[in-house]
Amino acid sequence: MSASTLSSLSDESDEEGRLQAARIRRPRRFFVRKDPFELYDDMDFKERYRINKNTFNELLNLIGHHLEPATKRNHSISAKLQLLVTLRFLASASFQQVLGDNIGIHKSSTSRIITRVCNVIAALKPRYIKMPVTGQERRSVKSGFHNIRGFPKVIGALDCTHVKILSPGGEQAERFRNRKGYFSINVQGVCDSELKIINIIARWPGSVHDSTIFNDSPLCADLASGVYGTDFVLGDNGYPCCSYLLTPLLNPRNRMERAYNAAHKASRNCIERCFGVLKRRFPCLSRGLNMKLQSTLHIIVACAVLHNICILEKDAFFEGEDQDVDEDPELHIFNNENTAVRVALINSVFADL
Repeated sequence: MSASTLSSLSDESDEEGRLQAARIRRPRRFFVRKDPFELYDDMDFKERYRINKNTFNELLNLIGHHLEPATKRNHSISAKLQLLVTLRFLASASFQQVLGDNIGIHKSSTSRIITRVCNVIAALKPRYIKMPVTGQERRSVKSGFHNIRGFPKVIGALDCTHVKILSPGGEQAERFRNRKGYFSINVQGVCDSELKIINIIARWPGSVHDSTIFNDSPLCADLASGVYGTDFVLGDNGYPCCSYLLTPLLNPRNRMERAYNAAHKASRNCIERCFGVLKRRFPCLSRGLNMKLQSTLHIIVACAVLHNICILEKDAFFEGEDQDVDEDPELHIFNNENTAVRVALINSVFADL
């Protein structure tokens, strides 16, 4: 047998060996899982998961039955551990593999867990995020804003904030690129004086203007149709002034108008602080999300629901010095002709201030 024939047979043997090795299934590995709830004390737990242990237990009691595996076979992951993994992701925006390695879960399982848990939490939106509808609810919200700087009849502070995302791809991808050059979701929020989110819309691309989101929202239709009577929300100059959405004066000319602007700024500042607290409690919203688009939208809403649950449970979070204020807002110069309510308010409420 010639040398070339031997070489050919040797190559074929090596190739067959490689194919056979590739066909061998990698043995399944089970990681040793840690329980951070038992590992950390209250202070360390809140530092890592952004909520205290009491709030965690309340949340687990609320949604645990939706997450508990149907069987304990195959090293199934408990509802408690699923919730811990998700909260750690929201608090760190870390890669799924890193999160999984820290607790002892494979990265593919980690990704599925985060998506599943955030979907369950986001489904609580109707229960925890709602406008004040009854007379008692509206009086309570209006009283809270009035105590800030004497601004009457305010049922919410309105603004938008951007959440950075990866390019979603496809023909519509550039619609998600905002004016600052990165891809984002433009999230509209309304809050009360206690920084509780009472309305949220998280589905618009970053290139869409704030006023477009508001004009298309059910909230705008409800305000315009009188669902909230003569009460109104406060917005910045990115919105057109009207009877149910009051904006500041661009060029105040006298003491009354300056007093109105000062009260407006102090009252509307609640939504800036709300966004600041939300993004500090859940840094994934400020650092950016690298999930699929639909999962990203659910994560944003889930963070808002968790934010409100923490407020109801009096689980405070330090706001810090640097607030989430857009120092260079994208403004449209509106021909504001519907300013009768604003003028009447200035001449009556702020005349003596």
